[in-house]
This record gives sequence, structure tokens and C-alpha cells, in this order.
Amino acid sequence: MLKTISLAALLLMAFSVAGLVIRESLFSLQPVAIIMQIVAAALMIWARISFGRRSFHAAANPTSGGLVTTGPYRYIRHPIYSAICIFIWPGILSHLSLVNILLGVILFAGVIIRILCEEQMIAKVYPEYREYALTTKRVLPYIL
Repeated sequence: MLKTISLAALLLMAFSVAGLVIRESLFSLQPVAIIMQIVAAALMIWARISFGRRSFHAAANPTSGGLVTTGPYRYIRHPIYSAICIFIWPGILSHLSLVNILLGVILFAGVIIRILCEEQMIAKVYPEYREYALTTKRVLPYIL
């Protein structure tokens, strides 16, 4: 059931990003937005490097090889999802409209749903995850 919910949330996220691309609202030419999107891309790359050669699982299946707590995972439990959120919002705010804000909220809802599903699945495979979760923030340090 969690895998199905996670897949549905991934579809919501993809729908939102596709909507922003179609509306030409994903990127911005404003310097602050560009810097934020570069930082988000760097965070995503750092997280992927720290995660290692583990493959992407559309259903957010936990992977073998142990719990990753190095790199950005030392501070943020879900740095890839953080990077996605940090990346899309500057574009949305640069092309402010009700539809774009709605797409951003839908994407964020998808991220939250995936995180909640993923955390339940990871805790079953890695019991030490609960202790790790006490020392790190989910998405943004000191915020969420």
C-alpha cells in the first residue's frame, strides 16, 4: 500500500514539474532565483554522490547497503526532496500566478506524501532510522 501511495505522489510531483515547464515557469532570469536553483542543483548532486551507486526506486523502496548519514544526510534526512523544493519555488515566485502556486503546492504535497511513506518503509528495514530521525530535520534544517 505504501508503495502505491508513493508512486501516486511521484506522479503528482511529475505533473507539477511538467506543468511548470509547459507554463515556462520553472526557471527564472532573476539573479537571486538563479543562485537558489544552482544551490539546489548542487545539493541534489551532493546527495546523489553521498547516496552512492544505489538506484532510483520510483516506489521509494529502501535500498540495501546501510543507512546513509553522511554528506547532506548528516543534516537533512531528505536532501533530494529538499533540492527539488528549493529548485522549483524561485521559478514559481518569478512567474507568480495562482496556477503556478497551485502547481508548487501540489509538488510539495507529493514530496510530503513520499517522505512519510519512505520513512515508514526505511524504519522497517533500518531500525536505527528512528534514532537518526531525532537528530536531523526532514527537509529544511530548523524549519521542517
